[in-house]
Amino acid sequence: MSKLSRRLFLSGSTALTVVGVSQLMTSCGNNNNNNAPDNTSSSPATETTGEVNLYSSRHYNTDTELYEGFTQETGIKVNLVEGSADELIERIKSEGDNTQADILMTVDVARLWRAEEAGIFAPTTSAILEERIPASLRNPEGLWFGFTKRARVIMYNQDKVNPEELSTYEDLADPKWKGRIIIRPSSNIYNQSLVASLIEAHGEEQTEEWVKGFVANFAREPQSNDTGQIKDVAAGVGDITLANTYYLARMAKDEDPATKEVIEKVKIFFPNQDGRGAHVNISGAGVVKNAPNPENAVKFLEYLSTDTAQEFFAKGNNEYPVVEGVSVDPVLDSFGSFKADDTNIAAFGPNLADAVQVMNRGGWK
Repeated sequence: MSKLSRRLFLSGSTALTVVGVSQLMTSCGNNNNNNAPDNTSSSPATETTGEVNLYSSRHYNTDTELYEGFTQETGIKVNLVEGSADELIERIKSEGDNTQADILMTVDVARLWRAEEAGIFAPTTSAILEERIPASLRNPEGLWFGFTKRARVIMYNQDKVNPEELSTYEDLADPKWKGRIIIRPSSNIYNQSLVASLIEAHGEEQTEEWVKGFVANFAREPQSNDTGQIKDVAAGVGDITLANTYYLARMAKDEDPATKEVIEKVKIFFPNQDGRGAHVNISGAGVVKNAPNPENAVKFLEYLSTDTAQEFFAKGNNEYPVVEGVSVDPVLDSFGSFKADDTNIAAFGPNLADAVQVMNRGGWK
């Protein structure tokens, strides 16, 4: 695999500049990782049969090994361009018809929606993807597909909250939680997507009333990130928060004694299990409209839907695979099974602008 660093990306060069494979292996360490996906045939490809240019805002080192597995299986070289979602979207827009991007990969449906609205994606027809990726986790027109998912759930201090008190996201606006909730700011994309999902479920007016009640229960002004919220729930700053599952899973694997104390105190509750289910979001990708290698791009996306790639891809960031039957990371599995909201997440995108306005009017800073 070849890689364009974020430093080179930001330099503004319009052509792909790649680091040689040998240099990449040196910079990434030994590539013979026992946890890498075993996708090679008995006669692995020794010569490249093409390339695919992947623009990705995912920044997990384990993904690199996954891309190497694709090359070993298909002979197609992966040229990786890294940057933030906004940087990559603007890059592709500015390149226009001359873009080198074959695939845009990013996290959260809100960012996929931004790219969709910018006209970046081309409709993709693939029987494999349509069979393997649940309809609720892909764009109905094939513009993008989800490949991992995370749930945004209630996390609580078990010394201060009886889980029998917990039920739904909607219940968090109840005055019984006054002074007990801590949360990230409204500018956080994960919170915006959650509110967009509430608008889809209840409409804008009712969701605004919920936001007002929710904000009235804050123990402090919104701040920090999901990890910070979890630590502060353990410390007693607040009793509950909303956070993505992979943050707690990541912390559960940390050997630091202070982190272990946090894990002993903070537990997960999956909301809305008697109703529509817990809110989920995705990491997703789509083929770029002016892709120079569209057939290879589709092959890459199909590869990400294989059982082996799904397991490796999801475990790389402690996420849930989207393909049914693929094994889940043991830590995630210890959280228990849950019912997920099966509303097509593509429906949340058109609600995002309204979600931001609703949060502003409701006082969520």
